[in-house]
Parts: sequence; structure tokens; C-alpha cells
Amino acid sequence: MLGFAPLRAAALPLGRKVVVVTFGGGARDEETFAPEGQENIPHLLHDLFPQSTFYAQVINRGILGHYVATASLATGVYETFDNFATVPPHDPTVFEYFRKGLRRPATDAWVVAPSNGFNRIGESDARGYGEGLGAGVILPKHLLQAAMPGDGLGKYAHLLRDNYEDPYYTPALKGGEFELRQLDQILKLSVNEFTQHALSLSSPDELSVYIARQLMRQLAPSLLWITLHDMDIAHSGAYSLYVEGIQRSDRLCGEIWNAIQTEPEYAGKTTMFILPDFGRDSDFDSGGNGFQHHRTGDALSRTTWMMVLGPGIRQGQMIQRPVDSLDLVPTLGALLGFATPRVQGRPLVEVA
Repeated sequence: MLGFAPLRAAALPLGRKVVVVTFGGGARDEETFAPEGQENIPHLLHDLFPQSTFYAQVINRGILGHYVATASLATGVYETFDNFATVPPHDPTVFEYFRKGLRRPATDAWVVAPSNGFNRIGESDARGYGEGLGAGVILPKHLLQAAMPGDGLGKYAHLLRDNYEDPYYTPALKGGEFELRQLDQILKLSVNEFTQHALSLSSPDELSVYIARQLMRQLAPSLLWITLHDMDIAHSGAYSLYVEGIQRSDRLCGEIWNAIQTEPEYAGKTTMFILPDFGRDSDFDSGGNGFQHHRTGDALSRTTWMMVLGPGIRQGQMIQRPVDSLDLVPTLGALLGFATPRVQGRPLVEVA
């Protein structure tokens, strides 16, 4: 197993950090940046958009399942494994490129994600990368389940909803997943503090952002990836809950950006990327179920957007040309100064 001591780690350019926020539930333009959807995203639209470079057409040409699509975002290659398989990505992840290329310690790259299969996303099975070179993965819902006795889980049911596409799917826990015993060691949280704070929250994504804030305060990782997932409740067929998930994601993105501005280790040196993993089906495609699913591969399900904010990023710039979702990883590499030799995308020149 390869590893590098923190004292030997290469310095990042100007102490730069990156936070990536993905919407792992798919969001259409109709409910976000289209005129009829803008009321759902006041923070993205009025607070963050004016400060950003905004890519209006981000195309996902891969498999439209949330784990495999997020893995593709994280590798810069369209992964082809079964979305419900408990497997790592086959190609090196951005976390491995980052840690290997810049000799960063294990504490400098983290993923906070929903618990439906994402426990393997931190590191690949690619030769020359893989075990020991990836990101730490925190699945807050799994931590909460581990912290509570069986008879006490009922009051946390609203935080433990898991896979909306396949409610019978429960991934095996293995890989580099963060364990309950590490709460106090790494995040300086007792199990009681964690569970008591969880009771004050209304959704799994709020729990994820709470954990991400603790990571920022305690470890200040240079590469932090947060996947929000509440809006995937659209699979239940409840449009109001889907919109509520978008509205909550909008608020949480504002909170994450505000945290970046107020945390001393992040303020003034952090670039934030926000993007859905893909869209959802059109209401007018006879082969789909509109907002409820993302199975047709039509333009609405494959086309989304990306927002980039931070020092050196041109504000109020809208890019209309189509770009590929695989362009994210090489852009991060160009921004932070590490090579991404096996990606299929290319750096976005406006922000890299």
C-alpha cells in the first residue's frame, strides 16, 4: 500500500481548495433555471449565479444511474458497471489523481455521500491507483444507523430513506468507508452529539451538509466532494416532494458557499463547482415518466448545467457552448495542478 507523510506533501497552488457539490438526484431545467422553475432556486439564481461562470449545457452521454453517473463525474470516464453493483469505479478517481500526483495525505480528500452504493466511490480498482490512494468516504445515514439501537431508529426514519429507485437494494459495507468509531477521533463529535443534532434536521441532505461542515472545521480537506440526494424522491411519483428537494438543495448550496467564506482555511482560496449528475425525462416523451424517472436518454435527461465560483473565476459569465460532464475531472486537475492521464474529457478553459 502506497502512502505519503503530510510533511512530504507538495504545496497546492496558492493554498487552493476545491469543493464539488453534485445533485445526485437529477434535476431538470424546468424546475431550476428555466423561467418557470426559477422560483425554486433563489439562492442559486440570485446569490451564486451572479458570482459564477455558468455552463448552460452540460451533456451526460453515459449511463443515467446515480452511482454510476457520479462515478463517471469523479473519474472523467463514462463508467459502465451496473448502477446497483457494490463495485468501485474501474478508472482512477479524481481523488487518486490528486493524492498521487501531489503527494497529499489521506486526510486531504473526502466524499460525503448518500448511502446507496456510494461507499465504493472513494477509490478505484485501477492498476497503479486504488487502495490507499483514494478519498475517505462518509455516509452519514450509515453512521446514524450504526449509532442507534434497532428500537430507536423510528424517530430517525425521515433521515434514513435510502434508494428511491430500488427500495430493496442495500449495499454491502466495505471499502474505505468512515466508521462510527472515527466520529470522535476525526470529527471531534461524540456519538451522542451526532445523534442529538440529527434529530434537529429534516432531511438526509441536511445531515450530509452538517458532516461536511465538521470536516471543513476539523480537517480542512483541499478536495471535498458532497453529493446531495433528496430530490431523487421524485421516483416516488410525488412532484411536490421532488420540488421540495430542489428547494432544499438550493438552500444548502447557499449554506455551503457561506461556510466557505467564513471558514478561515477556505475563505478567499476555494473554488466551488455545483452540478446535477444529469436531468430527468421530458413530460412529453412517451417512453418515460417525466420528472419521476430518467430512463429515456432524451435531451432533458442528458442535459444539465454547471456553476463555478471562487477566486480568479470570472463573475457573471455564461457559456452557451455544449460541454461534457467528463470535463469536470481534467478541469480540477488543471486548477489544482495534478495530471489526469486517463480521462476522456478536457479542461474547461474558462475556469482552469
